[in-house]
Amino acid sequence: MPAWLAWPGPSTLRHALAGVRAVTGPATGTAAMGLVAGVAMAQSGLPMAVLLPMSLLVYASSSQLACLPLMASQAPLWLVGATAAVLNLRFVVFSAEWSRYFHHLSRPQRVALSYFAGDPIYALFTQRHPLPGRNGRQRRREVAYYLGLALSNWAVWQLSSAVGLVLADQLPGAHSLRFVAILALLTLTLPMVKDRPTRVAALAACAVALPAQALPRGLPVLVTMLAAMAAGLLAEHRQPRTHAG
Repeated sequence: MPAWLAWPGPSTLRHALAGVRAVTGPATGTAAMGLVAGVAMAQSGLPMAVLLPMSLLVYASSSQLACLPLMASQAPLWLVGATAAVLNLRFVVFSAEWSRYFHHLSRPQRVALSYFAGDPIYALFTQRHPLPGRNGRQRRREVAYYLGLALSNWAVWQLSSAVGLVLADQLPGAHSLRFVAILALLTLTLPMVKDRPTRVAALAACAVALPAQALPRGLPVLVTMLAAMAAGLLAEHRQPRTHAG
């Protein structure tokens, strides 16, 4: 067994179980989004031979929900791919942070971990581990905590999306389920708004998100993300000068 998967001691195992417990609350939002995705897949008109592998292999709620209507309308493949790529650009930002924690792993190991990465996983992980571990023991605990978070969240997604796919006609509308998911995600993100740059970024995102809905599919998320990043970086760069004055 690779060293990064080996949990020889009870301390490392406790970190994995801590990840499982930590993701219990945010998993409510994951379950709601999984149900939304499952219902959307069932109502897309695509054949079950396409939907079943998609339910198992695709693990990206926002891009999945955006691409399903395009696939159902037989949009060009390049448009489907471009839409998914735009919506997943945030993971480029996440990967820069993940590399600080998992750079000691081999490339296949990092690729395997990246499949399970998601928004709630990033938020919860960085809250518990704001700085990377300095030695092998701390790094093993970080990987164990990440796996506890990520595998639990992935299992909830798979189960809920399969339920949504099979029981689409018996579930509430997708808009109601999405509202539940948004509330669950808010409970996760609001505690992270602690300092001035984060508050500025959150306010910028709120200000841009609503008018950006008029943009073509996929662009609202990208524009909102870029606005929040720019505002947060600007506030962070101006903060030292403010304190110095």
